[in-house]
Amino acid sequence: MTVLDAYAVISYLRDEASAEEVAGLLRGPTVLTSVNAAEVRDQMVRVFGADPDALEADLALLSHTGMTVLAVTAELGIEAGRIRARRYHRERAAVSLADCVAASATLAGYGPLATSDPALAAVVRAEGGEIHPLPDSKGVRP
Repeated sequence: MTVLDAYAVISYLRDEASAEEVAGLLRGPTVLTSVNAAEVRDQMVRVFGADPDALEADLALLSHTGMTVLAVTAELGIEAGRIRARRYHRERAAVSLADCVAASATLAGYGPLATSDPALAAVVRAEGGEIHPLPDSKGVRP
């Protein structure tokens, strides 16, 4: 199983640099936390102008092909807050709370985290977690 951060799903939906690799991951069991699903919706609609109904259909299709949207339990949410409190730094590790929820799911054993975000990758590694590094828009992997 692999945990996807919001960027991984956005990259797939927008056919960006890591889309093909994310497509491969989606052929196996994957997890997207409900907080990261909310981030996908926000970014795709607000930033990229996606049609909200079409996006809902895309996310539903991904759910039917093996991606589980994981509800964030109190334990996962609290651990995400702990991670952010321990690791956040405005310049060296500017991770969002949503990023830390994905990190929390990873550390809870849902699988390695697929991300291209170097700050998030560094946080997960520092916490003892495993990363599936994805290429960013320049082909660089964290």
